[in-house]
Amino acid sequence: MNSDMIRECILKQVQQRGLDKSICPSEVARSLGGETWRSLMPLVREVGADLAKSGAIVVTQKGIPVDPQTARGPIRFRQATDRGNGDVS
Repeated sequence: MNSDMIRECILKQVQQRGLDKSICPSEVARSLGGETWRSLMPLVREVGADLAKSGAIVVTQKGIPVDPQTARGPIRFRQATDRGNGDVS
């Protein structure tokens, strides 16, 4: 599994879910990793953080945008409404 495959999967899933809904990173890991999905979670979160930094997605906790590098606990990904909307720094 590589970062490009994960990036494509994240972007596809958030687009399919729509602007007003989010996905759990584990949904991406499960769709790509099958029974070994848990081992993909660190890379899925890392790729999600890169996408958020570029403004392609927004990372949230309890519906509030967060910095994925410092967020602890469950996070979610959603489609950015415009470029740059994912920057919480």
